[in-house]
Amino acid sequence: MMNSLRFRNRVGKAFAWLGIGVLLVLVIYPQVWILLGSFKTQNEFFANPSWALPESLNFENWRIALTEANLLGMYQNSLAVTLPSLFFILLFGVAAGYVLEVMVFRGRKQILLFILAGIMIPGQMILVPLFIFYFRVGLTNTLWPLIITYIVMGIPFCTFLMATYFRSIPRELFEAATVDGVGMLRAFFVIGLPMMRNAILTVGMIEFFSVWNDLLIALTFTTRSSLATIQVGLLSFSDEYGSTQYGPLFAAISINILIVLVVYVFLNRQIITGLAAGSVKG
Repeated sequence: MMNSLRFRNRVGKAFAWLGIGVLLVLVIYPQVWILLGSFKTQNEFFANPSWALPESLNFENWRIALTEANLLGMYQNSLAVTLPSLFFILLFGVAAGYVLEVMVFRGRKQILLFILAGIMIPGQMILVPLFIFYFRVGLTNTLWPLIITYIVMGIPFCTFLMATYFRSIPRELFEAATVDGVGMLRAFFVIGLPMMRNAILTVGMIEFFSVWNDLLIALTFTTRSSLATIQVGLLSFSDEYGSTQYGPLFAAISINILIVLVVYVFLNRQIITGLAAGSVKG
C-alpha cells in the first residue's frame, strides 16, 4: 500500500515537472530565438533555417536599432506617456478605492458599479470619437491624447482593484483612528497608504505593462514619427523598398524585453505579495 502511494506521488511529481518544463520551453524559447536572431545578418534570415544559430555575434543590428532607428527617442516618448499616465491612474484609483470601500455613505455601491461599467466598454469603440475630439480641441500632434486616453481607461480597473485591497484591511483600524480624532484624509495617508504599499506597487506594475505594451491606442493617436512610442516604432523597421530589416527589428525587441524583464525581476516579490493580499478578505 505504501509502495503504491509512493509510486503515485512520484508519477504525479514527474508529470508536474514535465508540465513545468513544457511551459518553460514555450515561454523562454521565443525570447531566446529573438535574442539570437538579433545577431544575424539579413542574408542569414533568408539563406539559413529559422532555427539556425547566428554565424557570428554581429552587434551592428543593435547599433542600428539604437541610433539610426531612433530607438532611444521612442523610449523617451514611451516614458513621457507611461509615467504621467501611471501617476494619475494610481492617484485617482487609490483615492477612489479608499472612498468607496472605507468611507460609508449612501450610494457608494452604485457609484462603484458605475465606475466598473467603464471596464466593460471596448476601447476600440471610442477611438474614432476620441480622435475627432482631440482634433477639434487641437491636441493632435502631441502626446496628450495618449496620456489622457490611458488615464481614463485605466482608472476604472485601478479603482476596482484598490477597493478590493482596501476591503482586506480591517475596518477596526480606521474606526479606532476616528475615535482618536484622526480625520479620514489623515487616516488615508497614515493607515491606508502604508498598508497598501505592495498592492499599489502590484497595480502600478499591471498598469505600467498595459500602457507600455499598448499598440492600438498609440498607433491611432500617433500622427508623426517623432511622437512614436516603442511599440509603434517597432513597425517602422524597413528599408527604402519596404522590406523588413529583421536583424535591427529583433535587436529592438530584445532591448524592449530585457528592460521590462529587469523591472519585473527586481519587483517580483512585491508583486506576488500584493496579489496574495488582494485575494484574502480581512
